[in-house]
Amino acid sequence: MYAVRMKTIRFVVLSASLVMLGGAAIAQGRPSQADPHDALFDVHEMNFDMWCQEQQHLPPDRCDKRLPEDDAAFNAYREKVERYEIPYLRERQRQIDINRTIMHNDPVDNPQSPAQKGDQPTTTTPPPPK
Repeated sequence: MYAVRMKTIRFVVLSASLVMLGGAAIAQGRPSQADPHDALFDVHEMNFDMWCQEQQHLPPDRCDKRLPEDDAAFNAYREKVERYEIPYLRERQRQIDINRTIMHNDPVDNPQSPAQKGDQPTTTTPPPPK
């Protein structure tokens, strides 16, 4: 009975792992789409003027003109960065979650819920002598 149950659990875990890995592999091939969960990440808006002066090192007068070729180069650069930024931030958050929940899971020193905080003994100081 125990062996059958363990085989079933092992099969379920393996199947779930394969489904998640398959979904991640498929998602890697797709360009990023608007996902409501993406709002959780600290994604910075790109600014043409900052890109023009700091990345391209062009003079401010030329950046103020915003020539069509400069605008096309900026849009290409922005699309390339956006394609990789959200997946990178998702992976970084996943690694942080794994590190916190699996590698350094210590519910006594780091309670995860308010109910666990109440389980810890409280120390009270005695009143000063009179």
